[in-house]
Amino acid sequence: MFEKEKTNEKSNIKKVIAIMSGKGGVGKSSITSLVATALQEKGKKVGIMDADITGPSIPKVFGINDKRAKGNDSGINPVITHTGIKVISLNLLIDKEDSPVVWRGPLLANTVKQFYTEVNWGDLDYLLIDLPPGTGDVSLTTMQSLPLDGIIVVSSPQDLVKLIVKKSLNMAKMMNTPILGIIENMSYFNCPECGKKINIFGESKVQEIAEEMGIDYIASIPIDPEFVQLSDEGKIELYGKINFKLMEELSNSIFSRVGVME
Repeated sequence: MFEKEKTNEKSNIKKVIAIMSGKGGVGKSSITSLVATALQEKGKKVGIMDADITGPSIPKVFGINDKRAKGNDSGINPVITHTGIKVISLNLLIDKEDSPVVWRGPLLANTVKQFYTEVNWGDLDYLLIDLPPGTGDVSLTTMQSLPLDGIIVVSSPQDLVKLIVKKSLNMAKMMNTPILGIIENMSYFNCPECGKKINIFGESKVQEIAEEMGIDYIASIPIDPEFVQLSDEGKIELYGKINFKLMEELSNSIFSRVGVME
């Protein structure tokens, strides 16, 4: 057993959930932002740790990429979004957001630990950790060193993701990390003309994989141009006003899987 890191005295975190994907391009950071917004809409206190150190995107989605996190003797203070979500990301600590982060694995892993132990998170109901794609050093360190209450795996519908999803799930099982379930992103598209669901990527295999591995299928998220536009504009927190039903279902599904359904 690995010793778990502890937060500083300025932090009190009830639940820690990591969001991971076996490959890039499936919208993991978008789902992290969506889950955070859904939980915030339900009145929960939420924080996001952007652990994708070399490819951070959380600040842009929330429209805080022009701000900087500030520190003092007690630690680093996260940047707070328009609705009160607390965010820490390397992009909030460097002078230029387009500067490349050319770091080796151990330094990346240590940064993730510091984001947990040295950030003044305050009182949080949920801390969401947006992991980089794959099963590398950062994901390994997170599962070994942080007190995770569960992992959500993000996938897309294509058949080729089957092996990749299984690798993510098997890694979590190897590390004895609870798996809350799978969220399928870009699952379908609602045609604005005919109202039909169109499976752009073909018939989904994700639910089949979940059943095969005994994992919960949490939700299917459609391709939504409004969601994409709001993300690009840094206004993701407005999405709950547009698609209230989806956000309600998503937040309730997360609640039920971490034992705090109200």
